[in-house]
Amino acid sequence: MALRGADILVKGLLAAGVGRIFSLSGNHIMPVYDALVGSGIEIVHTRHEAAAVHMADAWARLTGQVGVALVTGGQGHANAAAALCTAWQGEVPVLLLSGHAPLNQIGLGAFQELDQVAMAAPAAKAAWAAQTPGGMAADVAKAVSIAMSGRPGPVHLSLPTDVLEGEAVDAPVPTPALSPMALSPTTAALVAQAIAGAARPVLVAPPALCTPAGFALQRGLEAASGLPVLPMQSPRGLADPTLGLLREVLGQADLVVLIGKPLDFTLGFGKPIPADCRFILLEPEAALVGRAQALLGERLVLAAIADPTSAITALTAAVTPGHAEWAATVREAITWRPAEWSTPQAAGPIRSATLCAAVNDAVARHGATFICDGGEIGQWGMAMVKADTRAVNGVAGAIGVGIPFAIGGSAAGGIGARAARPAPVIALMGDGSFGFHMAEIDTAARHGLPFVAVVGNDSRWNAEHQIQIRDYGANRAHGCELAPGTRYDLVAVALGGHGEQVTEVAEIGPAIDRAIASGKPAVVNVVLDGQPAPTLKR
Repeated sequence: MALRGADILVKGLLAAGVGRIFSLSGNHIMPVYDALVGSGIEIVHTRHEAAAVHMADAWARLTGQVGVALVTGGQGHANAAAALCTAWQGEVPVLLLSGHAPLNQIGLGAFQELDQVAMAAPAAKAAWAAQTPGGMAADVAKAVSIAMSGRPGPVHLSLPTDVLEGEAVDAPVPTPALSPMALSPTTAALVAQAIAGAARPVLVAPPALCTPAGFALQRGLEAASGLPVLPMQSPRGLADPTLGLLREVLGQADLVVLIGKPLDFTLGFGKPIPADCRFILLEPEAALVGRAQALLGERLVLAAIADPTSAITALTAAVTPGHAEWAATVREAITWRPAEWSTPQAAGPIRSATLCAAVNDAVARHGATFICDGGEIGQWGMAMVKADTRAVNGVAGAIGVGIPFAIGGSAAGGIGARAARPAPVIALMGDGSFGFHMAEIDTAARHGLPFVAVVGNDSRWNAEHQIQIRDYGANRAHGCELAPGTRYDLVAVALGGHGEQVTEVAEIGPAIDRAIASGKPAVVNVVLDGQPAPTLKR
């Protein structure tokens, strides 16, 4: 049988080291499904295209490999493209492959004809449509290289059906060539000198380094410098609950070193930081250096083009220990939490802090991977749950990623050295978030990818409810209610998983333990007293 473009595409994926694809089938990509037979690449077949992208996103964060989602064209692509925003703001290398109307019918009213490239482009590092059957492997190599290089991020490649089905000549298959943006030893030494000369330096890491490998690099820099490295990946920015009293720390800083972290809304565009504080930027995008210069003026004392991994590696080699007293002040502020959070709750409705304390205990007890969705309960989870391996919804502030992230995390847990004993996955989310992708419990059950979804069920869209109360008054709060008493645990049972309802504090931990022991995708539905997200102030 003659080679098709789809066969060359699969060869390119194999050359890029792809072993798993998250996908929802459809007409335009049937040639790819056919070419994947016997290839060794596994398809995790999902129930919604956006979920496929979110699963690929979590897979990439937790494995360090590019995550691949494969969807059909038209509406399938539109569903998937919406999920690129989370990967884009999360700085995650994802490759979205979408079927596409035939090139020879574009402009003629083809089935599901849509300008897919233009739709994906605003939330991707690059987007284009394949043009020739023989060029498919090169397209994949280019896409993976772009996704993984510089500041990581998603890339989109559309796959026209006539290109997939067209004949191709077998030829050597290119492999992705990553392009590190190295920070020179000379520049690293200048940055190290500036840190040594500062009284109160603060080191800030970007979402791209909020991965298992990235956290290891942060620990290396901390050991070499004696200074904490502050990873920022929350849409709440200076109020990031993971980082405690971050605003207090930055309010005392006289030097801020952004190691690949963009100067953006999460840092208040630099305005809340003292006017005499200097900035150093180690940034992979020249345009963002220019943007920072416009925002900071003379406060920006040094900038260099470097990708986050290269920058933190070079800086680790250049710094020397110091600032012991200041480092202790920073650590105390970042880890500070109100004493009442750790006070055992009296009888009554379960409170957010109580739930998250129980989740934290379960994560520690099982050595679990922790997944945290957004919303009010998500903020409590980020503030209170510690885990060596974790993934959160990220700077985009999307909700609904919890279940697909958990499935992607479960898939990631079965590779490499961890395959002998994959770590359990515990995902925390609200009832609103749970509703986005609850059907994916079926996906997890079919593919044997267990996880535990702990659902804080307060019967409302609580984040929006709290905004209405704060900004307009309780008498004008409306349109945020969800049905009281909904049994989300029974949804899990109906879709082939395990489910438990929890109404008492003492039941939370044992219910999570039983859910993990079930070996199934599981939902622990915790009836919760809805509280606003935590605000950390002394």
